[in-house]
Amino acid sequence: QEHYGGLNGLTIAWIGDGNNVLHSIMMSAAKLGMHLRIATPKGFEPDLRITKITEQYSKEYGTKLLLTTDPLEAADGANVLVTDTWISMGQEEEKKERLKAFQGYQITMQTAKSAASNWTFLHCLPRKPEEVNDEVFYSPRSLVFQEAENRKWTI
Repeated sequence: QEHYGGLNGLTIAWIGDGNNVLHSIMMSAAKLGMHLRIATPKGFEPDLRITKITEQYSKEYGTKLLLTTDPLEAADGANVLVTDTWISMGQEEEKKERLKAFQGYQITMQTAKSAASNWTFLHCLPRKPEEVNDEVFYSPRSLVFQEAENRKWTI
């Protein structure tokens, strides 16, 4: 909101794990007028109950929702590219399996080529290089440090 001047009409592309951070975005995006495009590997989709509620919200608020396994399809036309850790606390033993499943999901400038011309990048930190490469993470389009500061004020 701070960067774009408002949220209504923006498209968010989530590329990564169907985790708690995605669930929070899913529960709020449509209510704020944002379209949501989600790419997760097969077997790592968001919770089906959350997905059903999100579908209902999208209809109610007139927003679009896409669930896919293709990161480039999710990024297509997106204003905001978002990811999070692929290996959350308690999942360390699954690291090898998860890294294999998430091959091709790293956010790069190639991913951003299909995004909107005004795209930005968000990640709630800490970030691992397999999730997003340095070129995107440290680019002027990355708002990760502003995002972290804004979270500080909500605590």
